[in-house]
Amino acid sequence: VQSPQNAFLLNVGLETLPLRMERHCYNAQKVAEFLEANEKVAWVNYPGLKSSKYYELAQKYMPNGTCGVISFGLKGGRKAEEMMDKLKLAAIVTHVADSRTSILHPASHTHRQMNDEQLKEAGVAPDLIRLSVGIENVNDIIADLEQAL
Repeated sequence: VQSPQNAFLLNVGLETLPLRMERHCYNAQKVAEFLEANEKVAWVNYPGLKSSKYYELAQKYMPNGTCGVISFGLKGGRKAEEMMDKLKLAAIVTHVADSRTSILHPASHTHRQMNDEQLKEAGVAPDLIRLSVGIENVNDIIADLEQAL
């Protein structure tokens, strides 16, 4: 049985979930489009992009937006840490679906104990960056990424 405070907090979160998810999806779509067009970005994996192999399925099963998480890689390999250190808005944390934008370089954070061969076996590219787009103003998120890139 939940405590009254926990029940209240859960209820508040559930009441605003549709609004937050709409904003997560909208922001992520715009950010993914920005990243895909950026010359410093090697690749972008986001089902809302027409270049995604999952685009048709995403349109069929998620017509109101796909998600708030984008994965991408920078040209030049492991440039992620250097770029992430320049971010001012996005937090370097392991969270996803938070109200604030967060970013992570799994190869140097959650999977740092692995060498490049082990990373490849685990499906974690050395240049992989995971971006969980928050509900901040999308122009602020893009500006933060642009100045860091």
